[in-house]
Amino acid sequence: MAEPIPFRSISVLYIDAIHYPVRDNGAILGINADGYKEMLIIEVGGHESSKYRLSVLNGLMNCGVKDILLLCADGLSGMKEVVAAAFPKTEYQRCIVHQVRNTMKYVSDKD
Repeated sequence: MAEPIPFRSISVLYIDAIHYPVRDNGAILGINADGYKEMLIIEVGGHESSKYRLSVLNGLMNCGVKDILLLCADGLSGMKEVVAAAFPKTEYQRCIVHQVRNTMKYVSDKD
């Protein structure tokens, strides 16, 4: 079983996946109430789906995370609902890097 996380509240939580040809790896980075970055989980396996992300968030709860002020993630379908199910008081924000990248595909190359 994982060691309990040394703090109970997280101000900002970043959740995203890194894809490699063999498997999916995910890292979850949090910023605690004192403003320090904390690597909470490096998850290996699973799929980038809302069901999988819910299991990861439930794992955080089991490790001692009680509150998250803001969760920042990619635009995965159903992510907003997953966040609301796991941490109902948490505000969800789509990552600005993902927003810009997805918007730029609609801009022609000459612009």
